[in-house]
Amino acid sequence: MSYGFVKTAALAPKIKVADTGYNAKEIIRLMKEAWEKGARLLVFPELCITGYTCGELFLQELLLRKANLALTEIVEASEGMDGLFFVGLPFEVRGKLYNTAAAFSDGRLLGLIPKTSIPNYSEFYEARHFTKAPEEYTFIDWQGCKIPFGTNLLFACRHMPGLMVAAEICEDVWSLEPPSVRHAQNGATVIVNLSASDEITGKESYRRDLLRVQSGRLVCGYIYASAGEGESSTDLVFGGHHLICENGTLLSESRRFQNETIYGDLDVERLTGERRRISTFEVSAEAPDYAVIPYAMKLQETSLERKIEKAPFVPGQKEERERRCEEIFSIQAMGLKKRMEHTNCRSVVIGISGGLDSTLALLVVSKAADLLGLSRSCICAVTMPCFGTTDRTYQNACELTRRLGASLQEVDIKKSVTAHFQDIGHDMEVHDVTYENSQARERTQVLMDIANQTGGMVVGTGDMSELALGWATYNGDHMSMYGVNASVPKTLVRHLVRYYADICGDGKLSAVLYDILDTPVSPELLPPKDGVIAQKTEDLVGPYELHDFYLYYMLRFGFAPDKIYYLAQKAFAGEYEDAVILKWLKTFYRRFFSQQFKRSCLPDGPKVGSVAVSPRGDLRMPSDASAALWLDCLENLV
Repeated sequence: MSYGFVKTAALAPKIKVADTGYNAKEIIRLMKEAWEKGARLLVFPELCITGYTCGELFLQELLLRKANLALTEIVEASEGMDGLFFVGLPFEVRGKLYNTAAAFSDGRLLGLIPKTSIPNYSEFYEARHFTKAPEEYTFIDWQGCKIPFGTNLLFACRHMPGLMVAAEICEDVWSLEPPSVRHAQNGATVIVNLSASDEITGKESYRRDLLRVQSGRLVCGYIYASAGEGESSTDLVFGGHHLICENGTLLSESRRFQNETIYGDLDVERLTGERRRISTFEVSAEAPDYAVIPYAMKLQETSLERKIEKAPFVPGQKEERERRCEEIFSIQAMGLKKRMEHTNCRSVVIGISGGLDSTLALLVVSKAADLLGLSRSCICAVTMPCFGTTDRTYQNACELTRRLGASLQEVDIKKSVTAHFQDIGHDMEVHDVTYENSQARERTQVLMDIANQTGGMVVGTGDMSELALGWATYNGDHMSMYGVNASVPKTLVRHLVRYYADICGDGKLSAVLYDILDTPVSPELLPPKDGVIAQKTEDLVGPYELHDFYLYYMLRFGFAPDKIYYLAQKAFAGEYEDAVILKWLKTFYRRFFSQQFKRSCLPDGPKVGSVAVSPRGDLRMPSDASAALWLDCLENLV
């Protein structure tokens, strides 16, 4: 199964200007080589059958006739090869010459797309030879067949309904109204561009940014193949700069001046899912001005060359990760600052456990106090030791509070929880959910009451990963007056704390933060064993790095469980066995659906990324929806 992936390629043959026979052989060689490697959508450069730099030779009858014969040879060579191929050549229609892209598949010419924007400035003088594309498509005779000719052509894959391909040529994408905009509005999910873009200083980065942004604007895949070595160097040099982009992300890029072939795995399901999600992306229900041309492509499992990041919420590059961390801290702190200003709050109450989540929340509260010009003594950090508290987390909580300059208050809740057990007749030796949740609810009561005493507000510490799994005590740690971590996944919480430890400039504070980072994630609700944490969250619900991976692809792109499983296998190969990945994926879906009632009444909190679970924003989901479809999908995996 392809799971919506299609392998694409951008290629640049080393041509000989005006030698159509030689060029055809090079194109065929590269075409077969890429197809054998699994590529099913191939794009060659503009006018590559003749060369872009033929100049006045484009007006020679012999060159045009030989170019047409070369096209015939190339198309025939594709027989038996499923997929879609694009190659550039000059083509005459009714006495006018057009700069065209020929689309073909399995031995058949499917269509000819003429260039719309004909540059005639600076080093370009195409208007001397070529005519602008007509506004409407028509049909022409080619070797006894009626072939559509025009810009409004969509090539529809029979076996992958979401894969709809359209073409533009070089200058078209640089123009004020690129044809690709119209193509996308009429259903094209992939745009190909056959180009001959010469190299001058600074053009490389501009070209890269232009195409990456265009793919993002149109929520599409964009394959750009540019002419390279072999073109005339009389006045210009061509670098063969190929790019493959997907929805604003650069998937693959060639080295200039190498004439290399690049590959990129486009995720068509991801593109169609994103368009489905974005209500302002309006696609015409029908495309009356377009010819829709079907072609065949057998579905096969793609040997993925694109990297599947294990931590999709966390940027891989250090510089980008640090920038993101600073930005998230600011969003969290500014959200809390606004809430404190609105409520005239001069005190913030926060439960501090010595764990990651409460640590991040305390750091955010400290920044919010600084932004308001308040002394950090207005922060009341409350440590509430009970049956499961270890000395390590207790000491870290206390030292962290002192190093940040907040007020520290200790409320030992053992006596009150014990009295509560007596009131409800619960055996303290029975360490069940009542035993655990009673502690969480007692802590919340303490925090709320202290907030009443101080005229303050309780800041929640729970993160998005816990909310996704329902790993929170209803009306216990689930509740607060403002949840600063509500849209921060656990994998990102860790990086935010580490980032602060790295930049804070306080060696003793950094040491505490690093030790907190090294402490196992635990609610510490069960008695410790030999003084160390006995209850490790990831042993109970599964690794957070897996759950965050599942959460991202489920909510961000709406992927089905089997595709998420497939991606997780690729991302975590060698780290988790397939059976382990599947086990925790089933756990994720069971808990995600069954625990929605906790998310349906979440406190306010700032959204920091593209995925969030707020019932007022991103996740309007019924609390009693069935998980049967998703779990059945996983049970039926082969």
